[in-house]
Amino acid sequence: MGKPDGFLTTPRKNPTRRPVALRLLDWNEVYEPQSEDEVREQAGRCMDCGIPFCHQGCPLGNLIPEWNDLVYRGRFPSAIERLHATNNFPEFTGRLCPAPCESACVVAISAEAVSIERTEYEIAERAWSSELIQPLVPAFTTGKSVAIVGSGPAGLAAAQQLRRAGHDVTVFERNDAIGGLLRFGIPEFKMEKSVLDRRIAQLAAEGVRFETGVNVGVSGDVTLESLRGDYSAVVIAIGSTRPRDIPVPGREGRGIFPAMEYLTPANRQAIGGHATPISAHGRHVVILGGGDTGADCLGTAHRQGAASVTQLELLPQPPLERPSAAPWPTMPLLYKVTSAHEEGGDRRYALRTREFRVDAEGNVTALVADQLDYDVEGAPLVLGEIVIETDLVLIAAGFTGPEVRDLPEIPTGERGTIAVDGEWQCVPSNSTLAPVFAAGDSVRGQSLIVWAIAEGRSVAAAVHSYLTPDLTSLPRPVEPYAGSWTVPSR
Repeated sequence: MGKPDGFLTTPRKNPTRRPVALRLLDWNEVYEPQSEDEVREQAGRCMDCGIPFCHQGCPLGNLIPEWNDLVYRGRFPSAIERLHATNNFPEFTGRLCPAPCESACVVAISAEAVSIERTEYEIAERAWSSELIQPLVPAFTTGKSVAIVGSGPAGLAAAQQLRRAGHDVTVFERNDAIGGLLRFGIPEFKMEKSVLDRRIAQLAAEGVRFETGVNVGVSGDVTLESLRGDYSAVVIAIGSTRPRDIPVPGREGRGIFPAMEYLTPANRQAIGGHATPISAHGRHVVILGGGDTGADCLGTAHRQGAASVTQLELLPQPPLERPSAAPWPTMPLLYKVTSAHEEGGDRRYALRTREFRVDAEGNVTALVADQLDYDVEGAPLVLGEIVIETDLVLIAAGFTGPEVRDLPEIPTGERGTIAVDGEWQCVPSNSTLAPVFAAGDSVRGQSLIVWAIAEGRSVAAAVHSYLTPDLTSLPRPVEPYAGSWTVPSR
């Protein structure tokens, strides 16, 4: 454990955010670094709780009490070793994970949770700056090859695990750069792309090959059948990228976009690309959706100089404290003020979009919504109508599954996600073609980055066991999503 009475004597201290007026002038990350003394003091709040429920809260099963104790004692090289034992990319999760581990922290029963996520970030950043993170090239090769389709966190985690186990690994990405939504969906102010680039450089130095600008499918650059013929196994990790729409009257109006159609070109421009075709500059923006993607749109619109930004949420405003319906150690839905919300904008709750109004030229001019209340059983009741003038609407209502129309061989379940068996296979091998595995959001549905990394590690373990059953197995932190489909025999 850390400091014996740290959870009693040391209050939680979050990192300082750069001043709003300053950070709106650039795209740099929001948080200031903490001193080593502060980091060690915060890690010392981890108590000797006997049963560390934070392990249960973390899909990766991170060894949180162990590396908290090591940080408290100033042993950062040992801390990064324990962190890497379960998490390939702690600098990603230390920035982007909503920290379900903190909801399960025993200290959080009666006080503020240990700052687990930030400690993870500090361990990783100190390891990078001290050059403790180096490529780990396998000592031997198995002669087996794996094609991974998709380069988000699940695909990258699977690639690193399989390469370190001695397999030849090639990652195929349809975009012109590696990273998936880590690169094109996450704004710079949440994670600068240099953080992603240094980890990709490590994978490349370990021997992972990357092929960008490659569409896999019947009408793409490479067919799935050809990959199955050329490789020993194929892994599908294409994420959940089909946007959920709001099909109401006026939806066809100009100026209404899914969130990713706005964020992707904005992110490209922020890192030196061409000017975005969809700018919020001088416009009255409405964001439909109160989650992380909506907050990303909010922070981006602020930096582009929007005239006003209004964020709408269908559900009521979440409570400030854990409700009885979400007892510890579950992860409750709480009201939170992200850095983007701190920067401005209006947040409104319990509003259901009824229609978009458009002018004679077809441009959106207003949004009409029903003001709702909810009864004790959660049924919505309409209280009235509100009208919000707008000339740019961003739909951040989530995603409905992976894009598999060009992959007819891949089975899907009722939710539109890829269906796998208990060994992460979605298409079995036959006499001439290799099996196909799948993991990440394409199987689970829209979820957390920590789940994607966990499933990437698990599918790597399944592939490794299939290819080399006589060799030492890889760690498998999670099982396939409950209710998964059973692969038929061929």
